[in-house]
Amino acid sequence: MIIDLTDTTSSEIASALLKARRSAGSPAMGMVGTIVVVVDEASHHDAMKAANEAGREHPSRVLVAILRPGRGASGLDAEVRVGEGIPGEAVLLRLHGELARVPESVITPLLLPDSPVIVWWPGGGPKVPAEDPLGRLARRRVTDAASGRRSTVDFTARAEGYAPGDTDFAWTRLTPWRALMAAALDQYPTKVLAAEVVSAKGNPSADLMAAWLQDRLGVPVEHKNSRGPGITAVRMFTGSGPIALTRPDGSVATFTIPGAPDRPVALKRRTPSELLSEELRRLDPDDVYAKTLACMVERENMPASAKTVSEADRRSTQAAVSRAAAKTAAVAGKAASDELAAHADGKKASPAKKAAKKSAVKKTAKSSSASRSTTSRSTATRSTAKKTAAKKTAATKAVAKKTTAKKAAGKRVAGRS
Repeated sequence: MIIDLTDTTSSEIASALLKARRSAGSPAMGMVGTIVVVVDEASHHDAMKAANEAGREHPSRVLVAILRPGRGASGLDAEVRVGEGIPGEAVLLRLHGELARVPESVITPLLLPDSPVIVWWPGGGPKVPAEDPLGRLARRRVTDAASGRRSTVDFTARAEGYAPGDTDFAWTRLTPWRALMAAALDQYPTKVLAAEVVSAKGNPSADLMAAWLQDRLGVPVEHKNSRGPGITAVRMFTGSGPIALTRPDGSVATFTIPGAPDRPVALKRRTPSELLSEELRRLDPDDVYAKTLACMVERENMPASAKTVSEADRRSTQAAVSRAAAKTAAVAGKAASDELAAHADGKKASPAKKAAKKSAVKKTAKSSSASRSTTSRSTATRSTAKKTAAKKTAATKAVAKKTTAKKAAGKRVAGRS
């Protein structure tokens, strides 16, 4: 159901929401919070779509505010949407003139009572989100440093004005990267000598990744540029070889650990709705993000040499890789079968060696035939002995029968007499 309201007020919008719920047959809807989206006219459609898709996992009231400050008369136009595939409620607000300078006066009456408020700026966001009029209403303030030009994002101001609840999609995009690199060190605990992040030029997520690695590991982290898309590789250099996560196509990555085969990992670039859903799962303060921002400011003031992987670390890692490859080749060589080795030797043997091998084969054949003839003679002797023994047994049995018959005849004669 869609209700259009022109030159309206917050109370009329609230009444329209109640009416729309009753018309849809749902006077009470289980919504977990309010999502406030601050956008411009050009991008409001995509932002509302992303918020509604995130609402399928977290049913919420979505308030999309389009601010149009100017010299014209103040006014408020609204569009209320309930049902028709929308998991919660959606209200599109257009604030004109002086009213656009005080959006909190319109948004505050429309917030769901006793539920968290999340404010999202898809177009980048203010320098200090916690000081924004709408940011003061929110428990979670979400910005997106990658949505605008790199020069417009002042991470120094973000770090100095950080408040619990601040976050950025540039940081949210790193969640699977950080999880995989932490899991790699759990599976293969070792000392990290240095690290490297490779990404497209001007990628704020890569800057945050380098700062996070440096803060967590306390080693120099170098940031190198590539053609993208996004982050293409993260490597940690160790004495046993590199621990690497490489994603050249933005979809499937290769996970590399010393002494183990390479493994493919699904690591696709996520949509804004997926990122927003992740932020809605946890509304507690992100202390790791705050420390990473502080480390990022420190990196901006560090000399270039402190942010570069030394050639010694690269050579030691490369030497470890070479040693591992040589060891693997040696093991593979030992595992080769003797038959293949003999076949390879026979191909390269000289004529003299071939003649010697032929004579050895003939001697082996002669000895085999001699043993076979000896075996046949012994078999014939055993069969003759068996026949002789059988004849003797038969003769003995015949004599015994004759003797028994004579005795029986004598007894009959004696009886008649």
